Amino acid sequence: MSESTPSTPLSIAVLGIGMMGLPMARRLCEAGHRVSAWNRSRAKAERLLPFGATVADTPAQAVAAADFVICLLENGDAVESVLFAQGASSGLRPGSLVIDMSSIQPRQARDHAARLAALGVHHLDAPVSGGTVGAEAGTLAIMAGGKASDFGRAQPVFAALGRATHVGPHGSGQLAKLANQMIVGITIGAVAEALLLCEKGGADMAKVRQAITGGFADSRILQVHGQRMVERDFAKRAAITVQLKDMRNALSTASEIGFDAPVTTLFEALFAQAAEHGLADLDHSALFMELASRNGMR
Repeated sequence: MSESTPSTPLSIAVLGIGMMGLPMARRLCEAGHRVSAWNRSRAKAERLLPFGATVADTPAQAVAAADFVICLLENGDAVESVLFAQGASSGLRPGSLVIDMSSIQPRQARDHAARLAALGVHHLDAPVSGGTVGAEAGTLAIMAGGKASDFGRAQPVFAALGRATHVGPHGSGQLAKLANQMIVGITIGAVAEALLLCEKGGADMAKVRQAITGGFADSRILQVHGQRMVERDFAKRAAITVQLKDMRNALSTASEIGFDAPVTTLFEALFAQAAEHGLADLDHSALFMELASRNGMR
């Protein structure tokens, strides 16, 4: 991804400078855009100062001169608080575009879009997949819901961050992210259970992973998370708690639209038990440890 200076630098506010927000905001700075950053803990936002960003004391100050506002916050309640309770909405310019790249519930995204529209502000829900590695490399998969015209307008912003796809109206980006997280969580469980079965039966787990690489069962999860399981490396990249939140959001949305999701229901329970058993702040691949414990293999 080229980091050459754009012909027309954009004015972009980034609200939330955490594990994803920091590398994404840095890439926007390095692409030549004017970035104003805000974070609840100011010190985290100040890490962007060497890259040319300005740091605001409040969300309203951060968005005051922005044509684009990116939200990268913990959950839907945090997004609602920052946008509406903490005053960002009062500082938004009419005609500006809020791009919520947080992972929240689809109904919350639709509600936020409607409330912002009443203020003359446009909205996309555009959650991402690819983790901190993708954020740093600018290779994120971006799933966008909202108006096609707003999606087109956001292309120069997305260009510095990854590959964006317009998947439907408001809330659809969040539906796509839930689908992504359902597949991730369920596949982590499948890989963990399969590798543990092999180890319990006397096979070399690392060699089994190697043997099925390139076959029909191969996947990004087998490659990345499977290797973490082989090495027993469960340092947090995406926590059990985050995966559990996503599974619960998926089940909540399924309930709202009358959809039965028995597989996700099972894995929500497994991730919940892993959290209860002290694994909450480990990487989501640590579901392996929960399944190992059930089989007396820890």
